[in-house]
Amino acid sequence: MARKKKAKAGSKKSKTKIGKAIKRRAVKKARAPRKAASKKRAKAPAKKVPEPLLEKIGKVTHYFPHVKAAAVLILKGCLKVGEEIYVKGHTTDFKEKVTSMQLDRVSIQDGKKGQEIGLLVKSRVRIGDSVYRI
Repeated sequence: MARKKKAKAGSKKSKTKIGKAIKRRAVKKARAPRKAASKKRAKAPAKKVPEPLLEKIGKVTHYFPHVKAAAVLILKGCLKVGEEIYVKGHTTDFKEKVTSMQLDRVSIQDGKKGQEIGLLVKSRVRIGDSVYRI
């Protein structure tokens, strides 16, 4: 049977192992502790319309990019052609005047509570965006 030779206390082999272990410990102690992650600053909010002037009347249920139209479910009151609306969402934020409205592909002048109407919009809207009357 082959026996493994033990390194003698004063041999060259045992000194190198001990020296490497000491160096490893020294390197670990010398490392600076990690800094806590810095907080990112929030972007400045977009121009807001004062809350008392806003009345939530609906929400966007679909967007048709080819014709730039939004399907809006009217939740409260009514909406008429010529009124000014404000569309606000996570990335959407614009005001515009209602120029065209449709219900089942037929032009209408006013939409009532519970109807899902099509609105011509100037910018992209997303599902879930809120529609306010100004």
